[in-house]
Amino acid sequence: MNDLFTDFVLDPLATASIAQVHRATLRDGRDVVVKIQHDGVKEIILEDLKNAKSLIEWIAWAEPRYDFNPMIDEWCKEAPKELDFNHEAVASEEFTLIMSGCLIVENTRAVSRNLSQKTDSGSGSVSSAVDVLIPEIIQSTDKVLILEYMDGIRLNDNDSLEAYGVDKQKIVEEITRAYAHQIYIDGFFNGDPHPGNFLVSKEPPHKPILLDFGLTKRISNSMRQALAKMFLSCAEGDHVALLSAFAEMGLKLRVDMPQQAMEIATIFFRQSTTASEAKENIKALNDQRERNLKALQEKTKLDKKEVQRFNPVDAFPGDAIIFMRVLNLLRGLSASLNVRIVYLDIMRPFAESTLQGSMMHGHITNNHRIYDSPVNSDVESKLRNYLLELGSDKILGIQICAYKDGKVIIDTAAGMLGKYDPRPVQPDSLFPVFSVTKGITAGMVHWLVDKGKLKYEETVANIWPKFGTNRKEIIKHASGKKFQEVLEEAIVRPLQLEGELYVGIPPGVESRLAALTVDTDELQKLSGRTGPEVPSTLLNNVAQMASGIPVLFNTLNVRRAIIPAANGHCSARALARYYAALATGGSIPPPHSANSKPLLGSHMHTPKFPTTPPKKKKCTAKKGGRSTQGVQDASRSDKKGYSQLRTSDVDDEAASAGAGSVNRLFSNDKILDAFMGAGEYESMIHPNGKFGLGFRRYNNSSGKLKCFGHSGMGGSTGYCDVEHNFAIAVMVNKMSLGSVTRGIVRFVCEELGLPVPDEFSATGEKGPDMVLNLAPSQQQR
Repeated sequence: MNDLFTDFVLDPLATASIAQVHRATLRDGRDVVVKIQHDGVKEIILEDLKNAKSLIEWIAWAEPRYDFNPMIDEWCKEAPKELDFNHEAVASEEFTLIMSGCLIVENTRAVSRNLSQKTDSGSGSVSSAVDVLIPEIIQSTDKVLILEYMDGIRLNDNDSLEAYGVDKQKIVEEITRAYAHQIYIDGFFNGDPHPGNFLVSKEPPHKPILLDFGLTKRISNSMRQALAKMFLSCAEGDHVALLSAFAEMGLKLRVDMPQQAMEIATIFFRQSTTASEAKENIKALNDQRERNLKALQEKTKLDKKEVQRFNPVDAFPGDAIIFMRVLNLLRGLSASLNVRIVYLDIMRPFAESTLQGSMMHGHITNNHRIYDSPVNSDVESKLRNYLLELGSDKILGIQICAYKDGKVIIDTAAGMLGKYDPRPVQPDSLFPVFSVTKGITAGMVHWLVDKGKLKYEETVANIWPKFGTNRKEIIKHASGKKFQEVLEEAIVRPLQLEGELYVGIPPGVESRLAALTVDTDELQKLSGRTGPEVPSTLLNNVAQMASGIPVLFNTLNVRRAIIPAANGHCSARALARYYAALATGGSIPPPHSANSKPLLGSHMHTPKFPTTPPKKKKCTAKKGGRSTQGVQDASRSDKKGYSQLRTSDVDDEAASAGAGSVNRLFSNDKILDAFMGAGEYESMIHPNGKFGLGFRRYNNSSGKLKCFGHSGMGGSTGYCDVEHNFAIAVMVNKMSLGSVTRGIVRFVCEELGLPVPDEFSATGEKGPDMVLNLAPSQQQR
């Protein structure tokens, strides 16, 4: 002791469960604190953890739905670190250095600095500077830690805080910012932010002093991004993003209840309340819990006793346990200081920065924008270079797939799944395609005509006299089957597109969804146009409407809705394969390229939740030979779309129609004329109109091009060129007036020596939905 200190105060400044802290003075005159581990505490804690593990395993054996092993496993992994003060010393240094902008742990003992680095969160207007103090590490062993002494006020010393004029609101906000930086930017955070681990400097400006880095947690980049995505999905109320974040972090649910999942997740980020409001707040949370239990009971059909025992979580990631502990302790800190903290406002810039990749790590380089998949042709290699030239200003996420003579020549994915989703677009990612869906629905109608279920010349009223009153689809009324069943039987299964072509998504595919955003530069061009054909006020209104579309179509309720004209979700390779079949009158092309990973059609078309509780059978009273319970089930299935669809709902013919069982989608040898409204079908279309029977017809300057397909609002498209046996699909999630898509189609066609359809030419009249049909003089691109 005398070799190190000139003075050592035997009475501790503070005592906690693992150690106690003493005031001391070093030989060189520096004031320090000495943290000394209690004798024998390591053995006690390890024994406690062993006993807790045994208890948890007994509970899991007796009640499998109450398996807390992930939680206790995380504590068993992290708690021993708190018993090694060398770990704490390194953690303190590493935390300080990372927060200061350094990515490598330097071999230093002298770190105690204000964290004032200015960084950009993506908007260019938000500062992410963190202004806290951290004591310098002087020396450490596994049981003794010597730190710089900082004279500060304890957070529970309200009188001193008042006397020194400390702004408690500002202090807690700064602590919250420091933790947001640790979690979302660094992926390295202190897991124990209780009031005893903070002081406030006495000298103005009063700053938080962060103490005790014994319980630190490092998380992977993928987990850090998933936590940031979960936070922002709660801030935006985006159910799709929330379920996607759950999947990314390894959290699995047993039931499909996105609204309740959102409510529970949002609880962690809710605004903190003062201590005086805590009782009322607890009551509100209990009321919400009761509502969620009631909803769970209705969903699972369990009785009250069973639902109390049912655990809706199938798997919980250990990394998220200490994260949730931190959020709860920060909330307790706010309550103890009697201040309100709006976590969504304070933490948002840090979460956004993580997902946008703009803080500390730099933007994603162009070399990493193209998904690593084999090149199928020379034209694909050139196309990838073209995409890199376009850059991230014009492309957020994109897929392009093309078939020539029945073979895949392009299958490229590039960019990110969303503005707040930095995961790469992959070949099996699902893009919302809006009116591209009309071309899919048209194919289903032609299939029903081919099967004798419909006739082209029939009126809707002949098929269904009560048309317009019951809100039912013609496809369902004519076929006697659900829309999804016809889609699977007519298109998905014969072409082996399972899991990559939907009209209304089923639960379980959220993690593969691309999120929409808008090219604001393009919208500004639209709102600034004027002309005699289109009033400027209309264009301005369209621009405002377009900016709100991503918000609407990123919601889960809309994405799950079966809207035959506007709610398709597919990959480019699925849509290109569909049009490759249509180009030959319905002949099924050879299997999609085996180089594409995962293989097309390898996903389960209707994913199932891991361990959904068994539903009780109810007594069914039959009426007229039909079960009334069956009628009720069918009604529920109509409302919930894919969520109630089962294989048994499909008839024997459909169930046996697997891959390879048919060679053609249509038996009509004049089906191509029907698609384009030519030959004997010409009288059924508008003279000189843009459409055949359900498909947009494309021409070129010669007027002889046999092309048809359909584009969607925002730029996604799919079409085929019959004469040249060519099909292409382009998917984008950055909605624009279609300039990127037109440029890509022109590029591919010119490289292959194929004529460019008018819709995709530089001067021709543009098609429906991709852009407005403006005067040619207004179409500069």
